[in-house]
Amino acid sequence: MAKIKGRKSGGGPGEKKGVAPGKVKMGNSLSLKNRKSTMQIGVRDKSTVKRLNMYKTAGPKRNRDGQIVKAAEYQEKAKSGERARIEPNRKWFGNTRTLTQNALQRFQSEMGKIKSNPYQVIMKSSKVPTGLLNESSKTANVHILKTETFESTFGPKKLRKRPKLAAENLSDLVGKVREDTEKHDEKGVTPEADDEYRDAPNDYIFTAGQSKRIHAELFKVIDSSDVVVQVLDARDPQGTRSNYVEHYLKTEKAHKHLIFVLNKCDLVPTWVTKGWLVHLSKSYPTLAFHATLKKSFGKGALINLLRQFSKLHSDKKQISVGFIGYPNVGKSSIINTLMHKKCCKVAPLAGETKVWQYVTLFKRVNLIDCPGIVSNTSDSNADMICKGEVRMELVPNPSAYIDPIISKIKPQYLTQAFKGEEWTNGE
Repeated sequence: MAKIKGRKSGGGPGEKKGVAPGKVKMGNSLSLKNRKSTMQIGVRDKSTVKRLNMYKTAGPKRNRDGQIVKAAEYQEKAKSGERARIEPNRKWFGNTRTLTQNALQRFQSEMGKIKSNPYQVIMKSSKVPTGLLNESSKTANVHILKTETFESTFGPKKLRKRPKLAAENLSDLVGKVREDTEKHDEKGVTPEADDEYRDAPNDYIFTAGQSKRIHAELFKVIDSSDVVVQVLDARDPQGTRSNYVEHYLKTEKAHKHLIFVLNKCDLVPTWVTKGWLVHLSKSYPTLAFHATLKKSFGKGALINLLRQFSKLHSDKKQISVGFIGYPNVGKSSIINTLMHKKCCKVAPLAGETKVWQYVTLFKRVNLIDCPGIVSNTSDSNADMICKGEVRMELVPNPSAYIDPIISKIKPQYLTQAFKGEEWTNGE
């Protein structure tokens, strides 16, 4: 088979030697070969020298005494009447805006009203400059020298009072301790009080709902929830309300929604429920509820409210709703009513729910059940028993709490409910 010999590049007319067909030789305008005259070889023009000197800019030049002879670049002061150059800054090209003082005050007043109103929600809060609502100048630390000068504190004309010490040196302190010891020995030891009148420590059952484990479960539910539902007992809404949790959500978790559910409204008159709804609705959205699987009340209103919250958080695949409150207020019963089946373990006793648990209500709504938490530790034992925080079968000497409980209820209501006669005391 014969081989076909091709032409070498540069053999035909019009083609340059050393260049492949279809390719064009590019010249370098900066190379020394392309310069017009041989006299300019190795010589830099004025603009190149300025540019190279700009790269070598360092700090200011100083003399032997440390005084600045020549200031650094962009740091020398311009003479009067001379055109100065502003230092380049990357902030020129940032996404920033400037506001006038009137516009800032108007924004703070309007957004402050919306933020404090529980019935209004800020849409796309990440795109709103909510940091302007908090004026850092009011919360900044005060300069101590502006408050109290050095001369008025440590100088010869100081005004600060000298601290009163019990002893100026160690020997005076030892002598004072000896005197106090001798005086104590002279008085003698007081006899111990009788065991019958000694204050006994409170029983462990009255500390239910106050352990570190329960508080850890509470904060797990709060951190995992987008909407927090605080369940209140209609018989004592103010007593079963947790001010600590409300303050924590308002200061630390302001992006979470809080609503009240007034459970067990079937145990109080209608006018009582209506009055509490009007009073509590001034702080947060409040709903009346009666938790039962057969004839419930308020189920549709609560489901519609949760659907509205899911539409507000349309950027999320699903939202979580956490139920918190005192023990035995009906948190698990509300979840079972919404699910229309027994999902959470319930009992007419306090402390039935031990750990938090997830329940799926809809495709985009999850419910979280939380153990009962007791935030007000200043309640007496009788108050805890009235609120149902403890189990009565574990209370030692339960007859001792009859009088405090009866004093909270009018006698005619007890005689009407139990059809009994009048009494004078708990015995």
